[in-house]
Amino acid sequence: METANAMIRLLRLLLPIFALVAVPAHAERIKDLGTFQGVRPNQLTGYGIVVGLAGTGDDSIQYATEGMKGVVSRFGLTLPSNVNPALKNAAAVLVTADLPAFAKPGQRLDVTVSALGKAKSLRGGTLIMTPLRGADNEIYGMAQGNLAVGGLGVTGADGSQVSVNVPSAGRIPGGATVERAVATGFDTAPTLTFNLAEADLTTALRVADGINKMFGDRRARATDAVSVSIDATPGAEDRILMMGMIENIEVAPADAPAKVIVNARTGTVVINGAVKIHPAAVAHGKLTVSVNESPRIVQPAPFSQGQTALEPSSAISIDQEKKPMINFKGGASLADIVKAVNAIGASPADMVAILEALKQAGAMKAELVVL
Repeated sequence: METANAMIRLLRLLLPIFALVAVPAHAERIKDLGTFQGVRPNQLTGYGIVVGLAGTGDDSIQYATEGMKGVVSRFGLTLPSNVNPALKNAAAVLVTADLPAFAKPGQRLDVTVSALGKAKSLRGGTLIMTPLRGADNEIYGMAQGNLAVGGLGVTGADGSQVSVNVPSAGRIPGGATVERAVATGFDTAPTLTFNLAEADLTTALRVADGINKMFGDRRARATDAVSVSIDATPGAEDRILMMGMIENIEVAPADAPAKVIVNARTGTVVINGAVKIHPAAVAHGKLTVSVNESPRIVQPAPFSQGQTALEPSSAISIDQEKKPMINFKGGASLADIVKAVNAIGASPADMVAILEALKQAGAMKAELVVL
């Protein structure tokens, strides 16, 4: 009896060590597999005017003129309705930015500025104060600043042009200020929801199981192939602590399904390691038919009153390149497929034809995706 009790105590001491050793080598953190629902960036967009351009603006575009009238009206100036200024040094632009989750008023955002009209270049321009609105049409930020343009455009007197990159778009690092925070509601909802980046039932079950093992209860459950619902007590502090712990839990995601990706336009073929080939034989060769036209000039006999004629002459040749037949044994792996295809000298376009034929023959049990 004492020996049995000693063995039990020894097993209890070794179980934590075994748990550490059993962590799979390909385990990934939960934070790398998806995101919490509601904790995401929001897109902001604004319409503004860039000034200070060296004659590369929109000239007399109507919406640029209207935008400039709106800008000067902020300072108590009113342009007459019959005046249409030639705004060669200004351009109408769209301003875009991403508002991160939990962004607070006063924080800075990077913005991208893109020409809307006929402006040739935004180099050297300055964005005038522009409100940034969300999908609900509310203002969440204000943008202003000098543009950093990586492109260059030059036009000659004879109409020749040289462009490097895209001079009609630029960025303003830290060019926007957050004016309003977005309410996520993560601290008041009865549950938290973790959404996987790629839908997979097995991975969702493993994420829920990893969370339950970490906290020693059954607070997490997979609701579908994407979402894992987690019970949580109210309060931002407790939830932030729990979310931080969950993000660093390591789980082994499920193996990807067998899939072959074919880009017919570029000839690119990608085969993942889960693809297996059932017993099959493949023979692939090329048949080249050449037609060579060599017309001959035929002269009439002397004193025959005939005419010179052109007599057609065609030479047809057929060249068939012979390739050995490749026999795939049952359960052939990705390495076997690549080795066999290289052995028969198949090009990417030929490989597409071979894979499609294997799929139709039922020898390749994988999803074939043609882009």
